Amino acid sequence: MSILTDRLNMIQLEHMNETIIPRQSYILNLINQSAGLLRGEIQGKVEKLYPISKPTLIRDLNILLKAGLIKTTGKAKAIHYLPVSDNPLLRYFNLEQYFNLDPDRRADVKQSFDFNIFGKLHNLIFRDELKDLRQSSFSFGEKTRHLAQDILKRELERFVIELAWKSSKIEGNTYTLLETESLIKEHEEAKGKSKGEAIMILNHKDAFETILKNKKDFKTISVAAINQLHNILVKDLAISTDIRKHAVGITGTVYKPLDNEFQIKETFEKIITVINKTKNPFEKALIAHFMVPYLQPYSDGNKRVGRMLTSAILLAWDLCPLSYRSVDEDEFKKALILFYEQLSIVHIKRLFIEQIKFANETYFK
Repeated sequence: MSILTDRLNMIQLEHMNETIIPRQSYILNLINQSAGLLRGEIQGKVEKLYPISKPTLIRDLNILLKAGLIKTTGKAKAIHYLPVSDNPLLRYFNLEQYFNLDPDRRADVKQSFDFNIFGKLHNLIFRDELKDLRQSSFSFGEKTRHLAQDILKRELERFVIELAWKSSKIEGNTYTLLETESLIKEHEEAKGKSKGEAIMILNHKDAFETILKNKKDFKTISVAAINQLHNILVKDLAISTDIRKHAVGITGTVYKPLDNEFQIKETFEKIITVINKTKNPFEKALIAHFMVPYLQPYSDGNKRVGRMLTSAILLAWDLCPLSYRSVDEDEFKKALILFYEQLSIVHIKRLFIEQIKFANETYFK
């Protein structure tokens, strides 16, 4: 399956998805999380959630086939229904339908780190998407160089406030945007909120100021640079700053990251090598965005590190950093969990692209 064909099918999906009913979305999800299923196998799985007759299932499958959302191989009773994309990272899942089931009821999920992913981390952003991203993006250096100093200072402050607020909110922080503004601008902690929440927000501010000051350090990333970023983000939060030596669990999923310290370190180095060898800066940032949380190299703060590293890479390549201000935090977390369990980055990539466009349209004008 070519990259172009994958993209054409994705475009078709985006237009057709509104007409697909929940049962058909469930069937699509089942097929996309498999290596291919017989019709009888599909019916057996679907019947656990939706009563369905053989003629109805055939009609549903034909709708998905006609829409180009699945494909087949074989004949007669040996027909297998397959995902359209050969790369599991680019397989579409209906997010709402997927999360209608509780974690322990979701079938055929990946429960551990899949090392086969390293053969899939390429050509993740389609050609038309890259063209759109380049057209939407401005040169950060050029844009900020032509702003008056007072305007630049105000814009940087606004960006930091919104980044610190939303990134912290994703982590469960209860500060409002206005409370975050008062904390950063006036050093005024919100009443009724914990000291830890204030520290988390101020750590985001310090981390962004560090990557802004040291942009060139992230053109070729290293474990040391990422460790420094993590150290800043978790400072004074009673979180270990070393690569973890024990198992960790993730709320809302049965996926369990690696638990061997030496394997974690080795895999971390491999992820960094892949990012450094990737030529396109958008794809570099995207890989960092989801692979750091996937590995979970630290006992806590991994998603924060992933988001901040994403912006560090973008800044290193003279692109606008991301504040994530407009992202829905529940959707953001669901997109990551879907990736942990099915390896699909389709929704992670969609949110990533949306946030790049949002940042370029919103800041440093």
